Amino acid sequence: MTGPLDEPVRTSLLGPHAHLAQGHGDALRYDPDVAPFLAQPRSAGEWDDVAALIGDGQAVVPAFSHLDPLGLETGMVLPGVQMVGDAVAVRADDDLERLGPDDVPAMRELVARTRPGPFGPRTIEMGTYLGVVAEGRLVAMAGERLHPPGYTEISAVCTDAAYRGRGLATRLVLAVAAGVRARGEVPFLHAAADNTSAIRLYEQLGFRLRARPAFVALTVPSAAHARASA
Repeated sequence: MTGPLDEPVRTSLLGPHAHLAQGHGDALRYDPDVAPFLAQPRSAGEWDDVAALIGDGQAVVPAFSHLDPLGLETGMVLPGVQMVGDAVAVRADDDLERLGPDDVPAMRELVARTRPGPFGPRTIEMGTYLGVVAEGRLVAMAGERLHPPGYTEISAVCTDAAYRGRGLATRLVLAVAAGVRARGEVPFLHAAADNTSAIRLYEQLGFRLRARPAFVALTVPSAAHARASA
């Protein structure tokens, strides 16, 4: 594999999302308030930079090849899929709400109820987010996350349990994809490999499997943190 989607975090942070990046030496990550993602290191020598960059926090690496975190601890390892929507029949939807900074508390509350993946206090800065409001409450949403050149990831696709089965996820995904396509870009997404219902929906909408990355959570042991800070 070659191209922006092989290292979507790195290519995003060196490109359209450079203003959201933090770096140390060769290591590169998103500001933790934006997203927990770290670019997959390219060499053994980069791991000291990673340790210094993470500090006493944690980061998640979408690993597309073997990951050997020298001196770091591996926590969660979540098998995933990467899907590309170059054949999706996108559809704009003017009835959806365009979400903004004032909606972040409601968005984070919905994420806490539905658990589609990480959503921090500044995740909304990664791109456009659309939602469905019913009875004065946000009940479904989807938006844009990673932004490698020429592509935009669709993420945070979630629906409150009381409103499932009404096609809201389909509407939201197609509408977000329409905005991506309008910029001349290709929509793509990631999902947990065991989330078969979501993968089936995405396949029905025209997304195709491209790769099978693993999402790996890393922390820095106190000894390695002290060494990196010295």
